[in-house]
Amino acid sequence: MNANDHTHSIDVDVPVRVAYNQWTQFEEFPRFMDGVESIVQLDDARLHWVVDIAGVIREFDTTISEQLPDERVAWTTTDDGPTHAGVVTFHSLADDKTRVTLQMDFEPEGFLETVGDKLGFVSGRLAGDMKNFKSFIEDRGQSSGAWRGTIENN
Repeated sequence: MNANDHTHSIDVDVPVRVAYNQWTQFEEFPRFMDGVESIVQLDDARLHWVVDIAGVIREFDTTISEQLPDERVAWTTTDDGPTHAGVVTFHSLADDKTRVTLQMDFEPEGFLETVGDKLGFVSGRLAGDMKNFKSFIEDRGQSSGAWRGTIENN
């Protein structure tokens, strides 16, 4: 794993379908991800993000490269913004328990982002986001919506 790879897993007390369905509601991410100001879903596979990275506002677009219901969602940036890619996987542990694993790789831009990454700021934020997702979905007990389509690995 290179220094810019971050992996975090968390077990959530909901069925895999509920956890996956909620994750596909990208415009809801600001409700549980610190630093994500907004996400606009442009179409089934493209998203526009506005994020706060170490106090710097960045905007960028991502494309979902793979989406398999109840299994995984993978994405990568598509423009000149921050370079990052990621995948989230869902593993059923029991009828009402799911392991959600987020792996993200990004290239920090500029001094503040590089220092923040080296000090563990990004890794800590992602771990916090996973805990926030757990609280968000367990408190709700159901997803706020779902997109069950498949996007094949491009």
